[in-house]
Amino acid sequence: MRTKLFIAYFLITTVASLNAQEWLTDFEKAKSIAAKENKTIVLTFQGSDWCAPCIKLDKEIWQTEEFQNYAKGHFVMLKADFPKRKKNALSETQQAHNNALAEKFNRNGYFPYVVVLNSEGTMLGSTGYKKTTPSAYIKLLESFIK
Repeated sequence: MRTKLFIAYFLITTVASLNAQEWLTDFEKAKSIAAKENKTIVLTFQGSDWCAPCIKLDKEIWQTEEFQNYAKGHFVMLKADFPKRKKNALSETQQAHNNALAEKFNRNGYFPYVVVLNSEGTMLGSTGYKKTTPSAYIKLLESFIK
């Protein structure tokens, strides 16, 4: 019985990790990958444990199979999270990194705020949460790329 449970657990976690969106948290690494792979950076500012529209954007767009499949070939996904709960606190280094990104790209403190950047880190456009389909959101993000 334990063997069957272990195998079931292993399969579930393996499948879940294969479908998970790969989020970077390092801006310089994101720029390097974007340049190397000729991709656009999608930077999202979110409050993962307090911002309802951020949670909706994650669930309705980022976590969908359609978006993830498209993003793999076209985007480098970069996340700047600003959690409020103590248990979700970031390291001081990561918090400083996210604060620097916010100072540069999100001075008004919007959440969620999605910024489309080229591989050099130049802003091409921005948006937020929209009640829409993954394909429509992809078209919106792509509309910023010239």
